[in-house]
Amino acid sequence: MIVEITSKDNERIKYTKSLLKSKKRSQEKRFIIEGYRIVKQAIDCSATIDYIVYSDESLNKDEHKEFIKGLEIDNYKIYKTTDKLFKELCDTEKPQGIIAVVESKEYSLDDSLRQETDFIVVLDRIQDPGNMGTIIRTADAAGAHSIILLKGCVDIYNPKVIRSTMGSIFNMNIVGCTDEAFDIIKNKGFNIVSSYLNTNNYYNSVDYGDKVALVIGNEGNGIKDEIIDKSDLLVKIPIYGKAESLNAAMASGILMYEIKNKLSSK
Repeated sequence: MIVEITSKDNERIKYTKSLLKSKKRSQEKRFIIEGYRIVKQAIDCSATIDYIVYSDESLNKDEHKEFIKGLEIDNYKIYKTTDKLFKELCDTEKPQGIIAVVESKEYSLDDSLRQETDFIVVLDRIQDPGNMGTIIRTADAAGAHSIILLKGCVDIYNPKVIRSTMGSIFNMNIVGCTDEAFDIIKNKGFNIVSSYLNTNNYYNSVDYGDKVALVIGNEGNGIKDEIIDKSDLLVKIPIYGKAESLNAAMASGILMYEIKNKLSSK
């Protein structure tokens, strides 16, 4: 059944709009996804969807009409609203006409460090939403099992992060942790590998061991000294041109694939 909403004072509209704020997303353990493609991905990945909201504008395409019809048949809770109200629920300037409110899936550090796990990524104060989303997407593509977020990272349910993940947000174990997690990670047999400019170890000429926790640091300040001190291996990517450094997401991709290739060849 589809319920129509036309008033801005409707509680469902107000609640959905509130999820555009990080604090509310954290309290409610809910976030918004926007667009037909990612809503479909969420369904395909069996994400827990609370409800779906769409607008009149979204019915301009036959495939979208069929999609909505299919959601109704599958008994999703669906609300239809005006184009004007719908735009207030979106983070983009040109909304695609459909959003879903999804329950945040929570994982524990133990889930992320299972016996068979050999590759995880640890993020230290990554602040740019685009970088965060790209790193999540790349970690998914490169076969990392989990992502550990240390204190100071951008909210992974920020709409810009969600868009940049291109759906990989539903495929990854992502856990928020304090720096004490490093002791647990080490005790589980992982080598702590940090990206660091002041080292002689080039990323493609070292032995990473059998279990790797790759650390990627803050865009401007790099990895905290305390983490560098706890690292088992420091590596760098050579700079052949005049650039001072690589973008954090780009550097993470190069390192992830090198590590995965070496782990796979053992």
